[in-house]
Amino acid sequence: MFTGIIECTGVITQLENDRGNLNIMITSTISDELKVDQSLAHNGVCLTVVKLEKGKHSVTAIAETLQKTNLGKLQVGDLINLERCMQMNGRLDGHIVQGHVDQTGTCSEVSEMNGSWVYKIAYDSSLGNVTVEKGSVCLNGISLTVVDSLHDSFSVHIIPYTYENTNLKFVRPGDSLNLEFDIIGKYVSRILKG
Repeated sequence: MFTGIIECTGVITQLENDRGNLNIMITSTISDELKVDQSLAHNGVCLTVVKLEKGKHSVTAIAETLQKTNLGKLQVGDLINLERCMQMNGRLDGHIVQGHVDQTGTCSEVSEMNGSWVYKIAYDSSLGNVTVEKGSVCLNGISLTVVDSLHDSFSVHIIPYTYENTNLKFVRPGDSLNLEFDIIGKYVSRILKG
């Protein structure tokens, strides 16, 4: 389980296709603190550390993960948001995040607003996912509060710290983002649908 509070960004240093899977090598400030078999969120996707080198770690994304997330669009040099799993004796600073991306969305607009940034995200609502105003959503692994909630889109506002310390500063209209909708909202929605 995660909280959606990004620890750092990593840099993609190597991508290797392997029988439909994608092996991803990342350089980061926390790579030397990791261990093989540890769970780590990469742009909100929970992946297992499979290999360690000095200052680098590797993970493997299977075909299913590549189809449902934006990891298949990564290129060498891209920044990726990283978060280690939550410790049970710590504070839950963001919201309950599983690291299971529900679907991708598309950035439809980015605008600056007096020192903060507004991101508008469109998504396919036919998949059954919903947002609510002032509810939580995870965007590329970042726990955020929904500002405007519409049938097939929503907006979030980003403070300068989040803008500077995540990969959102590089997101432009048309870019794909990993979306994990609030777990409580998903269960309520499922119950109401019967």
